[in-house]
Amino acid sequence: MASGRLGAVDLAAATNTLVYQYTGSTTATVNIHICDRNTAKDSLVRIAHVNAGVVVDLAAEDYIVYDSSVIIEKTGIVMGVNDSIVAYSDNANVSIVITGFED
Repeated sequence: MASGRLGAVDLAAATNTLVYQYTGSTTATVNIHICDRNTAKDSLVRIAHVNAGVVVDLAAEDYIVYDSSVIIEKTGIVMGVNDSIVAYSDNANVSIVITGFED
């Protein structure tokens, strides 16, 4: 059972990026922390919670954040086996960190 920092990514611009996938046998509860390090303009960030694997073409219902320029923190996201968190930003220099615990 892991806990604490579970995943971290420095996003490339305009690319869906796997940040974390739970591969345990029960559930994980995670928090998503977003840091926009751009000084020139706000980045637009998307976060998707994908059930049962990594999906290249995300469906509308997968998104929990879509084109938000506000620095946010999403907490208490319960994930099942093989669920994943995928992130996207229109600019580089955006960090995504996943913290939490795996049961």
